[in-house]
Amino acid sequence: MPATIRDVARLAGVSPSTVSRALSMPEMVNAATRARVATAVEQLQYQPNRAARGLTTGRTGNVGLVVPDLANPLFASVAKSVQARARRQGVAVFVADTEEDQTVEAGLIRALAQQVDGLILCSPRSDTDDLVTIAAETNVVLINRSVDGIAGVVFDNEEAMRQAAAHLAALGHTKIAWVGGPQASWSSQHRKLGLLAATREQGVELVAVGSFAPTYEGGVAAADQAVATGATAVIAYNDLVAIGLLNRLHARGIAVPGEISVLGVDDIEMSRMATPALSTIRLPKQRSGEMAVEMLLGLISMPDPLPPIRLRNTLIGELIVRDSTGPAPRHPSGKG
Repeated sequence: MPATIRDVARLAGVSPSTVSRALSMPEMVNAATRARVATAVEQLQYQPNRAARGLTTGRTGNVGLVVPDLANPLFASVAKSVQARARRQGVAVFVADTEEDQTVEAGLIRALAQQVDGLILCSPRSDTDDLVTIAAETNVVLINRSVDGIAGVVFDNEEAMRQAAAHLAALGHTKIAWVGGPQASWSSQHRKLGLLAATREQGVELVAVGSFAPTYEGGVAAADQAVATGATAVIAYNDLVAIGLLNRLHARGIAVPGEISVLGVDDIEMSRMATPALSTIRLPKQRSGEMAVEMLLGLISMPDPLPPIRLRNTLIGELIVRDSTGPAPRHPSGKG
């Protein structure tokens, strides 16, 4: 049977009420008693009842995580890291998937906010004003989205695109196509801006193909338009889109990287299994989830901390060169 608060009290030589205070209001218990209680808790592996703890602290012991699509390995990886980090802190995570629907996202966020102590919103598609309103009502940390005044963890999209453009330029590519993600995607917008600056710096022409679903099917749909640009290299919004591009190019008999190079972003597990293996920008996905949990728990425990919790943490990606990028062809085929 799991240990009870009475078992802890008996081992520590104190009353059950003292154990309760030591766990929920430690500042009201002297240091020596707190130490005895902590030792007893550890020895007995005591797990406080979350519901009972909520009555004394006003907290649920739960946090919420909202992602655009759990079928996307990037978001699944972030969710796993959030859950693992929260579990170590004795916190449960409620996960909600918006299916890339901005209207669904708003409803899920508001419903979930009533059941948790705070929210982690990963790549939210909601308008900035809506996010500011939500953050005024509950504790919020963003992943892969930057909003002034709201704590968050972001990937340096500009640096990622600089690495991608420099790699392709060094291979002799002078015309690159950009296959963007959803129009409401903050990261897609900033990757495009970063790529515009990076290609200008490299003296490379950039052609924007358009906005596509951030899925394998989105990449298949974009491939023909990318080829029609005459570009010798394509940078995709994410790896799923890039893998869709690879499939369609193969179906058309267009050699990768012999006739056209393809580069993605994220470094999901499937990217190394693709044929050819996909060159990509590896994003620190697990670390972003861990940092978001740490920031959110800090906000929950100290709503107005002194010194203030750092509002913005930026993580840098890393170029991973595999088989889908190679030297620019001497005579682009423009194959139809």
